[in-house]
Amino acid sequence: MQFKKTALSWGIALATPLFLAACGGDNNKTPASQASAEKNFNRIAVYPVCMQTDATCNSDDATAAEIVAASTDGMTLVYTDSPKAQLGFVDITNPAAPTGLGVLPLVGEPTSVAVKGDYALVGVNTSSDFVSVSGLLVVVDIATRSIVHSIDVGGQPDSVAVSPDGSYAAVVIENERDEDLNDGALPQMPAGKLVVVNLSGAPADWASSTVGLTGLADLYPTDPEPEFVDINANNIAVVSMQENNHIVLVNLADGSIVTEFSAGSVELSGIDTSKDGMINQNASLDAVLREPDGVSWLSTDYFVTANEGDLDGGSRSFSIFNTAGEVVYEAGNTLDQLTARIGHYPESRSGKKGNEPENAEFGVFGEDKLLFVNSERASVVFVYDVADFTKPVFKQVLPAGVGPEGALAIPARNLLIAASEEDDRGAAIRSGLNIYQYGTAAASYPTIVSKDRDDGSPISWGALSGLSADPSDSTLVYAVDDSYYKKNRIFTLDVSLQPGVIAAETYIVDSNDVLANLPLGTLPGGAVNDDKTVNIDPEGIVKLADGDFWIASEGKGNQIDGPVASRNVLINTGADGVIQKAVTLPAAVNLLQRKNGFEGVAEYEGKLYVAFQRAWQNEDAVRIGIYDIAAESWSFLFYPLDAPESQHGGWVGLSEITALGGGEFVVIERDNQGGPDAVIKRLYKFDTTGLAEDAMVSKTLVRDVLPDMKATGGLVTEKIEGLALLANGDLLMVNDNDGVDDSNGETRLMNLGKLF
Repeated sequence: MQFKKTALSWGIALATPLFLAACGGDNNKTPASQASAEKNFNRIAVYPVCMQTDATCNSDDATAAEIVAASTDGMTLVYTDSPKAQLGFVDITNPAAPTGLGVLPLVGEPTSVAVKGDYALVGVNTSSDFVSVSGLLVVVDIATRSIVHSIDVGGQPDSVAVSPDGSYAAVVIENERDEDLNDGALPQMPAGKLVVVNLSGAPADWASSTVGLTGLADLYPTDPEPEFVDINANNIAVVSMQENNHIVLVNLADGSIVTEFSAGSVELSGIDTSKDGMINQNASLDAVLREPDGVSWLSTDYFVTANEGDLDGGSRSFSIFNTAGEVVYEAGNTLDQLTARIGHYPESRSGKKGNEPENAEFGVFGEDKLLFVNSERASVVFVYDVADFTKPVFKQVLPAGVGPEGALAIPARNLLIAASEEDDRGAAIRSGLNIYQYGTAAASYPTIVSKDRDDGSPISWGALSGLSADPSDSTLVYAVDDSYYKKNRIFTLDVSLQPGVIAAETYIVDSNDVLANLPLGTLPGGAVNDDKTVNIDPEGIVKLADGDFWIASEGKGNQIDGPVASRNVLINTGADGVIQKAVTLPAAVNLLQRKNGFEGVAEYEGKLYVAFQRAWQNEDAVRIGIYDIAAESWSFLFYPLDAPESQHGGWVGLSEITALGGGEFVVIERDNQGGPDAVIKRLYKFDTTGLAEDAMVSKTLVRDVLPDMKATGGLVTEKIEGLALLANGDLLMVNDNDGVDDSNGETRLMNLGKLF
C-alpha cells in the first residue's frame, strides 16, 4: 500500500508497541533489539509444487512440500512430497523466479530430508501398518537426482538432521501410534528410537547404530515416540519426544545420553478455549503440557521448541531451554494473541491447540541472530530477534501458505524458506515453497493490525467481507465481518498509517427487535443472540453522510432447487450499531432466489445500489438492486458477467459495488478460483444515468487487479470482497480470508491509487 500519510515503518512507528505488548514486553522494559531495525523479510515468490506435475498446476492430484533442505551452495531446494511418495527439486538460482527441476520417485513415504555435501539424506517410511514398521535412509545425489545408497533404519523415520561438521546424521524413528486404536491412547508398540549414522567415507561405507529411548520419560516410558531432531556444533543431538512430553540430549560421538528431562507445562491465560464462532481471549488453562514438535539449537547452550501438542497438551507457544533443562523463555499466550491482532487467529482450533506452533528454525544473517517459528493453523512465520537467547524480541510476522511445516534459513543468500504442506485444489489451496528475502525494504505484511480492547486483549478480526469509506474523512474506512463469526461487527479502520489499524469494533445489535419481528423464515433461527448481537451474513456496508450504516446481508439457500434458510436483507443501523430498519426484496424477486445473493451495497442520491453475486433462477445476467430509501421501493438493473476463463472452470460473480458519483459505480468481478487457477479478478465501472428499469448496464474495464495480487509474492487469494473510494480519491481493496478456515488467513488491504 502507498497511503499519502505513512509511518516510517509499521514495525517502528506503530506495530512495535502493539506487537511487543502482545508478546509480553515493550521498548521500555525489554532490552533493545540487536538485529537491524532497517532490515526485514519479505516474501518474493512461492513455488506451487503442483507445477512439478503440470506446468500450470492443472491437476487435481494432491502433492505437497513438507520438509525442505538446500544444496550446500543454496541454489537448489530439495523437499519431501509425502502424498506422491517422491522427492522434489527446485532451482532457486534466481529466488524470485524459482523453477522446478523434477522429482524422484521413492519406495515409500518420505518424511524428512537433510543435506550432507553432494547428497540429500531422505527418511522414507516403508511400513505396512503401525505394528510392522520399517524404513530407510535413502541417499540421493542432488546433481543427478538419483539414489546412490540406502540404509535400513529398522522402523518408521520421522526426522533427519546432519551435524554442522558433516560427521553424523541423526534419524528419529518415531514408530507413530495409531490414532484410531483406543482413541490413540499410549502405549502402542513398537517403541521409537534414534538411529545415528557415521558419515565417514563414501555413502556405501556409512555405518549406523541405535540409541534406545525407553525408560526415560515419566509419560509412557515403554513407548517413546521421538518427533524431531537437531544437532549442534558439539555434535549433541536434541530430540523431542512429543507424546511423552520429554526432551533428550544425545552425544552422537558415542551414542550416550547426555541428559533428559520433561518438557514441563505452562499456565495459560488470555486465550480462547472454545470453538463457538467468536474469538474471546479471556479463558485460562492450567498445567498445559508443552508436547514439543520441532526443535532447533540456538547455540551449544540453548535450544528452542515449537510446542504443537498432541495427546494431552499443546501450549500454543514456543519455549527456550538451556542444556540443563531449565526454561529460560516461555512465549505463553503471545502467539495466539498476535495472530488475533493480525487477523490470522484460527477460531475453529480454539478448543484444541490454537495457532499450533509446528516448527522452529534459527539463522544468523550477518550479525542478526534470528529465530523463526512456523504456526501450522495460523499459516504464518513469526520472526524473533534472539541477540539475547533468553530474551527474544518480536521482529515481524510473515504470511505463508496453508500449514507451514518445514522451515529453512539460508543466511548466505539472505533467504528463508517455509514449506506449506496443505494441498486441496477444490478449496483453492495449493502446497508451495514460500521464499522470503532479508533486505532493506520495509515489511509489506501485515496490512492490517488492531488495537487493544479495554481488557488488554487485541481486537480480534477476520473474514472482512465489505468496505466503505467515510464520506468526509479520507483516513477512515469501515468494514464488516461475515457469517463465519457469530456476533457481527462493524470495524473502524484508520488507514493513515501503514499498516491500517482497526481502531474500534462496533457490534451490530437488535436492541429494538427489528430483526426479531421480521416474518418467519426471513432470517434463520438464532439470527439474534441472547445479548441482542446478531448472527447474520454481512457482505457489504456503506456509511451515509448522516452517520448511519446500511449493511447487505446475504441469504442462504435456493427457492427452486433447495430449501431457503434465509432471505437477502438490507439492514440500517445507527453509528452505534443499533438496528433501525430491515428491508427485504419484493416477493416476486424472492421467488427467484439462489444462494449467491447480496454481495455489496453503495449509496447515491438517496438510493441504495445492491450487487447480487450471480444470476438468479432462469436469469442470464446478475441483478443490481436499487432501493429508494425515502420511497421504500425497489427497481432493478442487470449486469453482464464475464464468462469463466479458469482452467479449473468454476463461476464468475460480483463481490462489491462502490459509488463513484454522477451515477457511475465500480464493481469487483471475480472467479471463485485461487492460486494458479485464478484468472478473473477485475474492476469494472458502469453508468446508470438515463437507464430504464430492467436495462442491461454497459461495463468498462477499469483495472485487472490480478497483477496487483500476484505482486504480493504469494499465491493469488480467491476472495477479493471489499472496495472503498476515499474522500481523497484513492481506491482501497481488501480480500476476505474466510476466518482462516480452509485459507491461509492472509488479508491484503491494497491502495490502488487514483483510478477515476
